[in-house]
Amino acid sequence: MNTSNTFFGHPIGLRTLFLTEMWERMSYYGMRALLVLYMTGAVSGFNPGLGWSQVDAQAIYGIYVGMVYFMVVPGGWIADNILGHQKAVLIGAFIIALGHFTLAMPIEQSFFLGLTFVVLGTGLLKGNISTIVGELYKNLDEKRDSGYTIFYMSINIGSTLGFLVCAYLGEKIGWHWGFGAAGIGMAFGVIQFIKHRNLLGDAGMHPNEMSDKKRSRLSTYMYASLVGMFLVIGAGLMGLITVDPRFFAEKFAYFLTIVAGVYFVYLFLFAGLTASERKNLILLFLLFIGAAAFWAGFDQSAGSLNIFARDYTDLSVLGFVIPVGWLQFANPMFVVIFAPIFAGIWAYLARINLNPNLPIKFAIGLLFMALSFLVMIIAVDIALESSPVGMQWLVLTYLFQTWGELALSPIGLSAFSRYGPKRYMGQMFGLWFLASAIGGVMAGLLGGEALDGGLETISPVFSFMIQYYLVIAIVLIGLSFIIKGAKENAN
Repeated sequence: MNTSNTFFGHPIGLRTLFLTEMWERMSYYGMRALLVLYMTGAVSGFNPGLGWSQVDAQAIYGIYVGMVYFMVVPGGWIADNILGHQKAVLIGAFIIALGHFTLAMPIEQSFFLGLTFVVLGTGLLKGNISTIVGELYKNLDEKRDSGYTIFYMSINIGSTLGFLVCAYLGEKIGWHWGFGAAGIGMAFGVIQFIKHRNLLGDAGMHPNEMSDKKRSRLSTYMYASLVGMFLVIGAGLMGLITVDPRFFAEKFAYFLTIVAGVYFVYLFLFAGLTASERKNLILLFLLFIGAAAFWAGFDQSAGSLNIFARDYTDLSVLGFVIPVGWLQFANPMFVVIFAPIFAGIWAYLARINLNPNLPIKFAIGLLFMALSFLVMIIAVDIALESSPVGMQWLVLTYLFQTWGELALSPIGLSAFSRYGPKRYMGQMFGLWFLASAIGGVMAGLLGGEALDGGLETISPVFSFMIQYYLVIAIVLIGLSFIIKGAKENAN
């Protein structure tokens, strides 16, 4: 093999996707670390925020995260049928950069418009770039799983850069400086993708085959939907439409759940799948449930856990008060340390025929998540006696959540690539990220409820979440033994 034309022994196109994803995640996580802090910050004094309530801010945060991942579903459909995955990624990256630069403007009215651009751009980029990764490999190529693991590392490098740069600028200099830094990072991603797009070859180049007349009709539907969306957004920005954030978040959670359920039923009954594809779809549905539950806790990092860090945690290190967002370094740092260890554990268990099947790995991830919130309940009890508490409690929480992430997220991404019906691949990745959408909205709702009354209301909500994870984990373990074909040697 000519190693000069590979990326760590993988197709050279993986380098293009790795760097694009790295800059996109830098912008996403960097801005997200500031979002709730900016919305709940005092309206006067140094670095004024918007002064919104915790309930409203957490609900808006949940809606934003939910919308980001929900739009991956139509983004996958647009790529499959109209643009092709490569063009969708490029257009999406450009729109994301536009969104961050809009947020950088010190005008309150630009806030929701900027979030809208980020949502639309991420919808086009996030699922489709993951699809292209899979298309770099032949269907039975054993390197696919390790390729996704390498690709997953770009997320952690990007998020580390985002927390480092955007959190410092946003908290120490000005919120809009942090948002602007996110835009610059995404602009680097756009330039890099344009310059090295040729390395991808035909992977994700063309949409599905169909007549020009049909493609033109679908394009008309897409443009009409975009016009309608911006008319609604414009009416909201002008004050013609007002919506209670928590009410909207609750209804949005129901909507996302119904959409996911209906689409799984459609694929199972009406998409013309083979018996083998239907069996695989049942497996993916189980993983979807586990993933949605997991992200409802994981996304507390930029919500309720971020506020706990700001209001109840001692952030002093050698006399320097670190930015709140820097505590979130823990997750990507732990991923880098423990990802090879988890990969080695799965490989060893596979060699001795004890590798857990996919639902059990997901259950392990949920159990780690439950353990992380048990740690937080202890931290809250200590804070009730004497606050602020030490940073070690949040660091330990993020450690357990990272272990859960490593047991669940890269395995799930690879599973949807391998077991999803090939002609619906873009939409299958949309479904995978729809689980993140449901989890994100639930994170906002649960975070707002936890913070509604200060420290006193945190523990009951976190206790409920522990029970929630234990029940779903037990169900997944039980179902894993009765679903034939669920066992998979995933590394």
